[in-house]
Amino acid sequence: MGSEGPSSVVTVHVTGFKKFHGVSDNPTETIVANLKQFMEKRGLPKGLVLGSCTILETAGQGAVANLYKVLQSAISGREKELGSSATPSPIVWVHFGVNSGATRFALESQAVNEATFRCPDELGWKPQRVPIVPSDGSINRTRETKLPVGELTRSLRKMGYDVVPSDDAGRFVCNYVYYHSLRFTEQNRILSLFVHVPLFLTIDEEVQMQFVGSLLDVLTSLLH
Repeated sequence: MGSEGPSSVVTVHVTGFKKFHGVSDNPTETIVANLKQFMEKRGLPKGLVLGSCTILETAGQGAVANLYKVLQSAISGREKELGSSATPSPIVWVHFGVNSGATRFALESQAVNEATFRCPDELGWKPQRVPIVPSDGSINRTRETKLPVGELTRSLRKMGYDVVPSDDAGRFVCNYVYYHSLRFTEQNRILSLFVHVPLFLTIDEEVQMQFVGSLLDVLTSLLH
């Protein structure tokens, strides 16, 4: 981290989810839908480009093709940059998902190659102990983010946010998307992070938007 040089630009792409069983109003849909406007008003940190803001279907297998289209869009044209002598500018995926029982924010350090859905996803799929990527081996295989979750957590805590590091993103759609994202980003030399947020009833929308803005500040400063 930090070897990219002072003139590098960090591009951050974000995703959230639509509603799903038991959560009729997903805060991450609102956060991601409003993020560009919010950051324009707040002011983007120097050296940050906010890229795509995408709302994903809350689904696993049936939504994988679309997820990969979204992930692939971040690296279109990057081959030219990789072919030049310059170090490619950092690209980061930040995925937001809701944990309806949570009282604070959680930065997820890893995903597990296991889909065990407690209820059907929005396309009716309910896998039990199925590997997310069979070619990766067993359901115990993990993939870890290359971002320093501990350092990010400490920085955000200093800013006053109630945030913890986590090594368990569940086994539902959040973990499913994160596993695919970590695999994709590793293959393409980019970065990925999953963030669990509470419901707006627990931490209100304004605080959650400020938290996301602060997270983008910290990521930008870390990668410069």
